Amino acid sequence: MRRILVAGNWKLNGSKASIQKLVTDIVAGAENLTNVSIAVCAPYVYLPFTAELLTKSAIGLGAQDVSEQDSGAYTGEVSAPMLLEACCKYVIVGHSERRAIFGEQDADTARKFAAARKQGLIPILCLGESLAEREAGTTEAVVARQLDAVLELEGVHALNDAVIAYEPVWAIGTGKTASPEQAQAVHAFIRQRLAALDVAVAAKVQILYGGSVKGSNAAELFAMQDIDGGLIGGASLDAQEFLAICQAGQNQRD
Repeated sequence: MRRILVAGNWKLNGSKASIQKLVTDIVAGAENLTNVSIAVCAPYVYLPFTAELLTKSAIGLGAQDVSEQDSGAYTGEVSAPMLLEACCKYVIVGHSERRAIFGEQDADTARKFAAARKQGLIPILCLGESLAEREAGTTEAVVARQLDAVLELEGVHALNDAVIAYEPVWAIGTGKTASPEQAQAVHAFIRQRLAALDVAVAAKVQILYGGSVKGSNAAELFAMQDIDGGLIGGASLDAQEFLAICQAGQNQRD
C-alpha cells in the first residue's frame, strides 16, 4: 500500500516569526501521525531556518523550485546541490504558477526534474490543466504532454525516485475543488499511462492531489484509490488546518 504524503507549499509567504510559530505548532501536532509522511516547502531564504525548526522531527523539508543548472553564471538561480546543503529532501518542479506566470515550458520542467534527481532530491512533479483546457475536453492530452516531457528525458524508472502532483489550475487558490471522482479519474489516467511502460513503477509512485484541499474535504479525496495525499497551498499556512489534512491521511492508513 502506498504511503500518504501531505506536502505544504507556502509559496511567497512567511516571515521568521510566522514560520517559527507555524512549524512549532505543526511539529507538536504531528508527533502521533506516524502513518503519514509530511513535508513543508519553504521560500529559499527560509530553508535553513525551517530546517533548524524541523531538526528533531520526521517532517521533510522541500523547496519550491530548482535551477536546471548545478552551478555557473545564472544570477538569481538556486541549484540542487545548494538545496541539499540546506537540508532539503523534496523540491517542487513544474508548478502551474511557474508555468503560467513565469513561462516555464514542459522541457524546462523536465530538465529541472532531472537536475533534482541527479543530486538525490525527490522532485514533486506538478501536472494539470487550465479551466479552458478542461472545458475543451483536453485534460488528458495536457497532462499526458506534461508527463511525457519528463518520460522522454528521464525514462519511466525515474518515477521510482519522484512524486507526481495533479493540480487542476482552475482549483488552485479559487476555493473550487475537483470532485473526488474528477480527481480520481485523472490520477487513474496518469497511473495507467505509466503502467503501459512499467507496471511496477505505476503501482509504486505516489500521486498527490493539489487544489483547494482543506481539512473538510481531505478525507473524501484521500479515500480515492489513486490519490496518495495532497500538495497543499493556502491551508498549509494554518497549522490546525494543515494538521487536519495530515490526520485525514493518517486515518486512511490506520
